[in-house]
Amino acid sequence: MSRNAAVRAALDATALENAAAPAGAPVELDLELVPTALVRAETPSEEFRTLRTRLEQLQATRVIQTVLVASASPGDGKSFTAANLALAEAQLADNPTLLCDFDLRMPILHSVFRIERSPGISDYLLGKSDLHEALRRIGNSNLFVMPAGEAAINPLELLHLKEVRRLMDRLRNAFRWILLDSPPLSLASDANLLVALADGALLVTRIGATTVDSMNRAIESLGQDNIFGIVANGTATIAGFKSVF
Repeated sequence: MSRNAAVRAALDATALENAAAPAGAPVELDLELVPTALVRAETPSEEFRTLRTRLEQLQATRVIQTVLVASASPGDGKSFTAANLALAEAQLADNPTLLCDFDLRMPILHSVFRIERSPGISDYLLGKSDLHEALRRIGNSNLFVMPAGEAAINPLELLHLKEVRRLMDRLRNAFRWILLDSPPLSLASDANLLVALADGALLVTRIGATTVDSMNRAIESLGQDNIFGIVANGTATIAGFKSVF
């Protein structure tokens, strides 16, 4: 099947799936159907529990449920930050948390959590899997991971599908927190699309590596009003972590 045919088939399948739901209502996701990965959820460091608290404090002033984790350059620690923040959120009772690997070009979260890369986001968007099949529950924790899925020929084309917004609507109805990992802004423009699907972004930088020029371009690209704060990795004072809000 050609790529275009696969995209058309995905949209047709979604139309049939949504036909059983009331008009405009996303199909409810049953988390009990999500397969469990037999791995143990690690304990995040105190710094990421502090970051969790700061995001919760921001919730008093604005709606925050979906957060894009972005970086200016490769190696800034974006995926590390996303994974540990997700672990910190999932520690709380009655706080189902989803971590999505939208870095469809060079995904890494499936390796971090020792799960299969596929099925995942690309498989679901192309109609190759049901939504619950594209998710994994990490042990018996509140943490769920949606890996990138099969390698996509044109990731940016996938992100332009209307089904991406429908996917986010379904996920928001099922999870208290949703974190989106994304490609570095210096390598791809995917994060510019993804920030529109989120309530805002955390911009990750690495002290001594990320240049001022690349950070300025990243801030301009995401839009300053869309950035909740900056997470600085590589600091000596706070165990390699610092947040500035």
